[in-house]
Amino acid sequence: MAADASPSFISQSPEFHPEISVSPLTHDGLKFWQFMIAGSIAGSVEHMAMFPVDTLKTRMQVLGGGGGVGSCSVQSINVRRALGSILKLEGPAGLYRGIGAMGLGAGPAHAVYFSVYEWFKEVFSGGNSNNSAAHAVSGVFATVASDAVITPLDMVKQRLQLKSSPYKGIGDCVKRVLMEEGIGAFYASYRTTILMNAPFTAVHFATYEAAKRGLMEVSPESANDERLIVHATAGAAAGALAAALTTPLDVVKTQLQCQGVCGCDRFSSCSIRDVIRTIVTKDGYQGLMRGWIPRMLFHAPAAAICWSTYEASKTFFQQLDGSKDQ
Repeated sequence: MAADASPSFISQSPEFHPEISVSPLTHDGLKFWQFMIAGSIAGSVEHMAMFPVDTLKTRMQVLGGGGGVGSCSVQSINVRRALGSILKLEGPAGLYRGIGAMGLGAGPAHAVYFSVYEWFKEVFSGGNSNNSAAHAVSGVFATVASDAVITPLDMVKQRLQLKSSPYKGIGDCVKRVLMEEGIGAFYASYRTTILMNAPFTAVHFATYEAAKRGLMEVSPESANDERLIVHATAGAAAGALAAALTTPLDVVKTQLQCQGVCGCDRFSSCSIRDVIRTIVTKDGYQGLMRGWIPRMLFHAPAAAICWSTYEASKTFFQQLDGSKDQ
């Protein structure tokens, strides 16, 4: 993130400065490729650490079809029962099906995500680190770019996560989807993903920057000593809030990515309205909030892990560059 604001910056109003021109090669004391590496490390650590919770969320979100957890109904399923069913029927390995696909996609996608975010944040904020609007808009640009990278592998990951998934692995899933459904199937949820992640990222980045700034102002004399705690706490708050607000669109995304597999509904189009109508008809409006608890349980610690890892990686590069200059 941007360096802490000086008093002269704090006194400025948070206005957009899109006319500001910055070099894409350096920002915040780091080069563009260093942001990419820091983001790649952060994204990989985040998703690998929290993958079992993501599997629970996926299973709970497809309960309207046949890809759910055991024989539990939509009304009775909860996180504990979902976890117990997976462990009983599939063992611990069932929580990690599809992790290879996420491993392949998380690094490149987050490299794009954070580097694009940092570049646009510098462009729009005009050096004002209090500019929440610039943080939000920069986050939207970041997610549009990164989702183009992660969506195909996210689809593969979610299909492998399903109960009794018919696919043997990543290669088998990619091959069969290409042959049976065409390349468009990999991007069937892209529009929904963008519509979900744009507000998610806007809320996430704006909340993170505001929470981080607020936490540092509470105890400025010890801010440097407690940077890890500050980044983790601000990240957790941002992740939890953004996850709760965007759960309905995440359910729609999961339905589109898993359609026709393991008894899940198949849709005649990728229309968000049609998917929502189908979910509401079958399960009521509560069906749109399926998996919201594991989604929050995923994104709160995941964001804490991601942001603290990302900021630590940035600090490492800043210190490395500083030692070279001496």
